[in-house]
Amino acid sequence: MSIVTMRAKLTETDIRTLVKGPTDESRAQAAHKICRCIDTMELSPDERAYGEEIMRIMAADAAALVRRSLSVALKNSPKLPRDLAAQLAQDIDAIALPVIMNSPSLSDEDLIEIVRANPPAKQIAVASRATLSTKVTGAISEYGAPAAIERALANDNADFDQRGLETALDRFGDLSGVTSAMVHRRVLPVAVTEKLVSMVSGELFDHLVNKHELPPQIAIDIALGARERATIDIIEQAVLQKDIGQFIRQVSIHGRLTPSLIMRALCLGHMEFVEHALAELAGLTHQRMWLMIHDNGPLGLKAAFDRAGLPPRLYSPFRAAVDIYHQIERDGGGDDRPRFRRSMIERVLTLFQSIPGDDLDYLLEKLDSVDARPGRVAAG
Repeated sequence: MSIVTMRAKLTETDIRTLVKGPTDESRAQAAHKICRCIDTMELSPDERAYGEEIMRIMAADAAALVRRSLSVALKNSPKLPRDLAAQLAQDIDAIALPVIMNSPSLSDEDLIEIVRANPPAKQIAVASRATLSTKVTGAISEYGAPAAIERALANDNADFDQRGLETALDRFGDLSGVTSAMVHRRVLPVAVTEKLVSMVSGELFDHLVNKHELPPQIAIDIALGARERATIDIIEQAVLQKDIGQFIRQVSIHGRLTPSLIMRALCLGHMEFVEHALAELAGLTHQRMWLMIHDNGPLGLKAAFDRAGLPPRLYSPFRAAVDIYHQIERDGGGDDRPRFRRSMIERVLTLFQSIPGDDLDYLLEKLDSVDARPGRVAAG
């Protein structure tokens, strides 16, 4: 489409109204129509240059309504030039915030400058963007107001590195909003989790230690009841670890790698825990133990069990639980783990009449937590 055609589509009346309309409202309406036309049309280089000239006229307009029409209409458009996006970002909030929060034309450097040089409302707009790099979140942690840091921490698509998180804690670790938002992030570096353990309490503490990987020594201490009211379980903490083998070695050193703990892990479907635990007790590599446990023949699992030194009375239920683990289907859906665990526990409880009383109580508690009971299928 030629510039002539573009002008014809916009109509001379639209352009004239934008420049010389009798009221701010009429000029703002013309601006919105023109912006939508520019955004939706395929433009040649010449047409794009013509469109940018029109946008610059709007951005320089004395009427806030006209500038807001430009901001709102093109807040998500890559056709808004970077310098105009940066210019609008310095305008009053009604004009600036839509662009700051959404514009793909703003670079990381632009966003960092906004955080460094502007009040909390614009910092919060940056923190609310659909994605944020570690460079930008680092600037928010270093220069942002508490509300901006809290918003960024609550933004699941904001990428924080360890330094950014630690800077936020150093500045505002005494504010519950900041620590709460950090505790509820999906993933935290171990070093940050370790710091938070000593900074939070109550429900935040429980969430932290049950949902995030902790250094092995701290996790074991908490599991042994050394801290407050946390309900952390060694098995649940182990599966959060990046190096589950190292964690289990620490558990073994502290004398906690017991047959009942391994049996509990197996009954809950945590096969990786079982594999590493037996490898640790047997003095074998995880790969070697995996081959023995999952051997289709009758001898591999028995050899693994005996090599680990587990009590002979537990072999029959152990064998049955491994067979159940292999039989239960998993489809990879969002409810796969709780559904698998529920099925595992139900079937284990119907078979293991000889399981020790304490372990049975433990499994019943876990069964309650997934809303199931022996002998019936849970709803959902």
